[in-house]
Amino acid sequence: MIEPRLIDTRIPERPRGVVLVLHGGAHRAGRPMVSPTQLSVLRMIPVAGRIARAGRGRLAVLRLLNSARGWDADRTPVADVQWALAQARDRFGDGLPAALVGHSLGGRAALLAGGEAGVRAVVALNPWVYASDIANLTGRRVLIVHGTEDRIADPGRSASLARRLGRHTDVEYVEVPGARHAMLRHGAVFERAAADFVTSTLLPS
Repeated sequence: MIEPRLIDTRIPERPRGVVLVLHGGAHRAGRPMVSPTQLSVLRMIPVAGRIARAGRGRLAVLRLLNSARGWDADRTPVADVQWALAQARDRFGDGLPAALVGHSLGGRAALLAGGEAGVRAVVALNPWVYASDIANLTGRRVLIVHGTEDRIADPGRSASLARRLGRHTDVEYVEVPGARHAMLRHGAVFERAAADFVTSTLLPS
């Protein structure tokens, strides 16, 4: 089995929090390996960079490359996030708060893995979710940002999920008018929202 991988964006000497940045990408037959150069992975580089800059040397920011593309029943990206959180605990210690920031299927993985120990913030950017998705995120802060012109991941589904989650935890839902799934147009809006939310949660003034 192909193992997931972590790529360092910024690792301070004494981080005060850990951020895992999660990519999307559609399923491919045969469980092909995730390439560092596939577009869904590359799109998260500026997101990770924006968070690292906003953290001003206080946040360890890492990008997760999943064990396979897409989502299937054998091993989902949620298992890869759980693996990455365990790696972060081994590397930085148990006491640091963590944030999960994901796009598309990575956003779904962030939401479904957000109940893991140590996670304090969950950010889902244009998340590809099912109406039946259920997550216990009690005690977490959650941000969902969705473009109104997304034709791949339904904004209505993410809005419905935000309402359900909001019954039990702190959820903020932000619409980005005119933005599409890849976050190329209005990309800075998504990146800034993620960075501001993560830093305000993990690095309170």
